[in-house]
Amino acid sequence: MGASALPVAIFTILWGVVAIVGITLPLFVPKGPNRGILQVLLILTAFTCWLFWLCCYMAQMNPLIGPRLDNITVLVMAEQWGNRIPGAARTSQ
Repeated sequence: MGASALPVAIFTILWGVVAIVGITLPLFVPKGPNRGILQVLLILTAFTCWLFWLCCYMAQMNPLIGPRLDNITVLVMAEQWGNRIPGAARTSQ
């Protein structure tokens, strides 16, 4: 999987719209003494959701940890998939 700017741009726009709509529409933020707190809450929610998505997306581009398989497991998988390894003993007859 390689890096692609399209998903990053789409989700940045999506969460940006959520943040902007959340602070500008009076339907979501009623007038009152806590209006500023609610607006900050909506902005931080949108930002943290976007940041969580971005971290998950970027972690898939170059994973740090791969699967660790035993030699027997690799041989069985190779045999089952039709890629028998030359010189390896057969695991089942």
